[in-house]
Amino acid sequence: MDDQEFDRRMMRRVFAKQCPNVPLLVARDLKEARERLRAGQISIVFLDNALPDGMGVDLVQEMANDKALKGVPVVIVSDFPSPFMYAKAKAANVCEVWAKRDFVGPSVQRVMTRHARLS
Repeated sequence: MDDQEFDRRMMRRVFAKQCPNVPLLVARDLKEARERLRAGQISIVFLDNALPDGMGVDLVQEMANDKALKGVPVVIVSDFPSPFMYAKAKAANVCEVWAKRDFVGPSVQRVMTRHARLS
């Protein structure tokens, strides 16, 4: 199993335990993420910065410039958040930037309570 699949499984487990009644959609790359964002109501996005077809922080900038998506809260999750990433994230109104080790139950619960657009 590659690192990305390991991370996805870990994030699914943490999210399912903290938010069992919130549906979880997973996108494996930017193309799939764009499709899922266009397809329906998204409450919050947990976005890995390193994806097979580009950088998550670039998708966040696209979302910030899109009338329909600019209000969707985003948490960027990265192996090693850099100052450059923080600057781009701040410019695109990202809620939070986490290292992958920060994707734990209390953090997920806090960000979901504070930022998710649940109906």
